[in-house]
Amino acid sequence: MTGPTAARALRLTVFVDEDDTWHHRPLYSEIVHRAHEAGLAGASVFRGIEGFGASALIHTSRLLSLSEDLPVAVVIVDTEERVRAFLPRLAELVEEGLVTLDEVEVVRFPQSGADGQAGR
Repeated sequence: MTGPTAARALRLTVFVDEDDTWHHRPLYSEIVHRAHEAGLAGASVFRGIEGFGASALIHTSRLLSLSEDLPVAVVIVDTEERVRAFLPRLAELVEEGLVTLDEVEVVRFPQSGADGQAGR
C-alpha cells in the first residue's frame, strides 16, 4: 500500500454575503458552478455564524437576529496555474467582496478498493 502524496497548490477563498446574487441565483452557488465548469479540482461553501466586513456591520445567526446576510466563504483549491486562470471568470461575478489567495500543501491519501472506500 502506498502512502499519502503531497503537492503544492493555491487556495482561493471568496468572501461574500449570503444574500448576494447573480441573475437571481445565490452568488456562492454561481461561483461553485463556474468553478466546476472550468474543471477546477473542487469547491466548497462555508456559511459563517457571525462576521463583519467592509460595511462594518456585524451579521450574526444568534437567536435575536433575523439570520440574514451572513458571511459566506467559497473555497477552491487547485494548481496555481488553474486558479489564476479562473480569476477573470470570478471577476465577472464578484462586484463586492474579498478574495484571498494562499499557497497550500495538498496531501492526498490513496483510495483503496474498487468502490473508493478506504479499508478499515
